[in-house]
Amino acid sequence: MPDNPQTPDMAERLARAKYRAWHRGTREADYMIGGFFDRYHARWGEAEMDWFEDLLAEDDVDVMAWALKTQPTPERFQGEMIELMQKLDYVEIPR
Repeated sequence: MPDNPQTPDMAERLARAKYRAWHRGTREADYMIGGFFDRYHARWGEAEMDWFEDLLAEDDVDVMAWALKTQPTPERFQGEMIELMQKLDYVEIPR
């Protein structure tokens, strides 16, 4: 149980993040960010969840550019999580 009743627990945070990851506004961003969430979220702790929630607040164009390595990734997003996103081995396009 969270210390503060107003603080969402991890299950609530994951549910919100999943929705936000899959409802970005463009199909390409949905697949990239939503696919990343689906592939990796099960192993996330608080730090990874904080990182992903911060990433969700960024513009899709920027996130996609960082994942595709067409723009430098800001320092606050650098590390293992963005490196996993940059592999793009998690995107499955539904038919």
